[in-house]
Amino acid sequence: MRSPATPQTLAAIDMGSNSFRLEIAQLVRGSYRRLGYWKETVRLGAGLDEQQMLTEEAAQRGLQCLRQFARLLAQWPGVQLRAVATQTLREARNRDDFLARARQELGHPIEVISGREEARLIYVGVSRLQPSEEPRLVIDIGGRSTEMILGRGEQALSAESFQIGSVSLSMRYFADGVYSAEAFRAAQVAAGAELEEAIQTFGKGRHGVKWVQALGSSGTVGAVAQLLQGCGITDGTITLSALRWCIEQCLAAGHMSALNLPGLKDDRRPVVGGGLCILYTLLTHFGIEQLAPAKGALRQGVIFDLAERLVAQQNLAGQDRRDHSVHELQQRFGVDLAQAQRVQELALSLHTLLAPRATREHQRELAWAAALHEIGMMVSHHDHHRHSAYLLAHVDAPGFSQNQLRRLGSLALGQRGGLRKLEEALADEALMWQLLALRLAVIKCHARQPIDPKTLGLTRRGRSVSLRLPPDWAQANPRSQYLLNEELQAWSKSGRLELRLAR
Repeated sequence: MRSPATPQTLAAIDMGSNSFRLEIAQLVRGSYRRLGYWKETVRLGAGLDEQQMLTEEAAQRGLQCLRQFARLLAQWPGVQLRAVATQTLREARNRDDFLARARQELGHPIEVISGREEARLIYVGVSRLQPSEEPRLVIDIGGRSTEMILGRGEQALSAESFQIGSVSLSMRYFADGVYSAEAFRAAQVAAGAELEEAIQTFGKGRHGVKWVQALGSSGTVGAVAQLLQGCGITDGTITLSALRWCIEQCLAAGHMSALNLPGLKDDRRPVVGGGLCILYTLLTHFGIEQLAPAKGALRQGVIFDLAERLVAQQNLAGQDRRDHSVHELQQRFGVDLAQAQRVQELALSLHTLLAPRATREHQRELAWAAALHEIGMMVSHHDHHRHSAYLLAHVDAPGFSQNQLRRLGSLALGQRGGLRKLEEALADEALMWQLLALRLAVIKCHARQPIDPKTLGLTRRGRSVSLRLPPDWAQANPRSQYLLNEELQAWSKSGRLELRLAR
């Protein structure tokens, strides 16, 4: 058993559009200690066809890499892993199929994170590994997206993601490998069109008050910085004049295959053209005189975030960033907090009886779903459960992956009415017990008044669930009795479990 004094081993997998990365580390008294790092150029982002479907060839490259990562992770018993996927799998229409295969290869679920969540985690990594109280702009140019974050200390003040990256821009303007002045101009115009809306938020401004330092995280910035340092142009700092020199070298070479510069790695050659165009656009339009490579990146942010989650799981009263997001959403959508609390407490109590061996994460998911099950009321009282489900499945909520928000959305959708709409989701037994607990709590609390939770008894044997009510309860609560009868019929029609009233 790991003693309290022994640091926990943590791992993060970043499934980017150009490369997959695995990092293993420990946090020792607040300090970050890297134990291992592996990177594979997968080019998943180059495998999206015109219909936004991930090709089988690209999928196989990704699966092969994950098999290798699984073998590496097997050498670290007890390692706690979090795997995240970014823009390519945000876009891919067949992502669920790929994620199911990827989970089999890796032996661990993969979270698809939103662009803003990716940006937040990038800033977590940078701010923790390169601390400063100065206002800073952090930029991360990935394969198919570019993240920009304005922050101070460890607090991200503004974070956005834009759908343009070194892979996507290179595929569009340098697909044949030819470098021309016309292609560079066209690529810069395209980058400017995508990023122009961000100038007001992230641009330095006339007096430079928004930020005093600009940092570039991860692949593209790192590759260009290494090139500049290897060629003796700068110490790795990226400037406009240095970028002009890089573009001139590309034009002189004429073709990417002829571009042989010290510090430029082979795996970066096919995407360097697009990366240079994005960088040139950013420095030109955002008032960036110098862009320095940052120490942290997405994968380190994931590890810091994972450590926070593990602390929250071990402490029943602990909270991580997702709990704060739930409170913020309740405020934003004007949730009836007293009602949400009643439903949450009863749902968790019932869930303990239905699924006594449920994971802490599944318990927390139910708590979040109960806390937010009525956010759709802000849209309309009519069919509010459908509005709640839509909002949860599409909202940006720091700390949550898109997968988990969709799960909360399924619970919100299933809080009332028939179960046919969740027929596929109910194949997940853990979700089924979460949903039953939530539905029963909603029925019990429908009058929006304080309740006595002891009046609803529950026992479970296998998939047979018995509800026990006081003898005179039905006569005193005819409307609740009606709703319970409807609930019995709904589960009977679903065929998933047997729900009955014990006499």
